[in-house]
Amino acid sequence: MSDPAGSTRQARPSAARARILDTADRLFYREGIRAVGVERVVAESKVTRVTFYRHFPTKDDLIATYLTARSEREREALAEARQALAGDPRAVLRAIVDAIVAESRAPGFRGCPYVNASAEYADPDHPVRHAVAQHRTWFTGQIVELMAELGHPEPELAAQQMMMLRDGALTGAYLDDRERMAAALIAAGRAIIAYRED
Repeated sequence: MSDPAGSTRQARPSAARARILDTADRLFYREGIRAVGVERVVAESKVTRVTFYRHFPTKDDLIATYLTARSEREREALAEARQALAGDPRAVLRAIVDAIVAESRAPGFRGCPYVNASAEYADPDHPVRHAVAQHRTWFTGQIVELMAELGHPEPELAAQQMMMLRDGALTGAYLDDRERMAAALIAAGRAIIAYRED
């Protein structure tokens, strides 16, 4: 099995590669990763098989890059929020909760892409699971930092509680009533974030 991070890191940015990734992102999230074959991605990306395999030697490479690209977008958004709200960790945490609510209300919402991918790949050593684990480690670490800045006495525990809320809210919003789940997430998130008001 090839190394997705290594192979995609060396790939040159190109319009064809961007089309492949955009197509994979849309199809994988909407229909499931295993349900979408390489031929479908090639056809809908309007590239040749040679072009596809030049950028992504295996489907695993494409899947890991799809998840990494989603993670990078989240990292950029959170970095912008932390910069805009510098010095106010409670406001950043509230912005994170608001972003989760907005995601659950978006058209075509189908739950958490990382949870969905993990459900399709049970092997913890698979590159897909590694990409998911890297994202979750980063995100949890960000929450720990923010909780510590807030002065929370147990930032690691609070971060785990926030992760449970996130996972549960995104799953519940897909399976149940979105607005009810959004209200529950906001209330529970505030209870963790506002353990004490300054």
